[in-house]
Amino acid sequence: MSFFGRNIKKIRGVKGLSQKAFAELFDLKRATLGAYEEGRSEPRIETIIKIANYFSITIDSLLTSDLTVNELLRFKDELLLSDELEEKESMLSIKYVSERNIKSYSEYYDNVSFLNDLPEISLPIESDVLLRAFTVTNLEMTDHDKGLYPKDVVIAEKINEEEYDSFGNGEVVLVVLEKEVVLRKIYFIADKVILKAAHKNIEEKVFEKAEIKELWQSKYSFIRRLPEVGDDVENKLLFLERELLKLKSNS
Repeated sequence: MSFFGRNIKKIRGVKGLSQKAFAELFDLKRATLGAYEEGRSEPRIETIIKIANYFSITIDSLLTSDLTVNELLRFKDELLLSDELEEKESMLSIKYVSERNIKSYSEYYDNVSFLNDLPEISLPIESDVLLRAFTVTNLEMTDHDKGLYPKDVVIAEKINEEEYDSFGNGEVVLVVLEKEVVLRKIYFIADKVILKAAHKNIEEKVFEKAEIKELWQSKYSFIRRLPEVGDDVENKLLFLERELLKLKSNS
């Protein structure tokens, strides 16, 4: 098999083209293409030029060298396999505390095996601090139609114990306690901790600072619904404008 035959067979493989599809691109018969690939026949110069131009390959490369997959991916589509030629987008892997394991998290939060077995999510976030993803499991941080709903995901940053005294009040946090993980706003008063829900009908939690196993400050949230675009005032003005146009057209 000539270099030309081997190369067009590689091109077909990389581009996902059948012999029939490839032959039709260049007004060839399938049997003729098969003969080229098997080295039983040599192409006309016009065919060589068409194929070289179509895939942006030099005629010299097509006829005299064994093209590599990397080279073929670079031609035409500019898809590169080499990290030196194209820097891939950095994705941060974050341990994910899902609905299935959030009840166990308060017991095994410091167990290395448990943490290693947690699933991970990858996000385009740049961070040098420890982040963890938590699933929202209740309506405590909802206020009417706003806030965080069940199945939303909160990405939080670890707050160390020595930072508690300088930590601001009113931050949305996830607090790991002995038997639960609580998502609320936090307030420190001396050695006491108050956790307030956004939902008006839920009472606040009050406990000792020493009861905190872990503290995570919310940094990002991913909601499982589309946010509304525009506000109520804008919508009402648009409605009034339409009604005025109707009145003018009827007068």
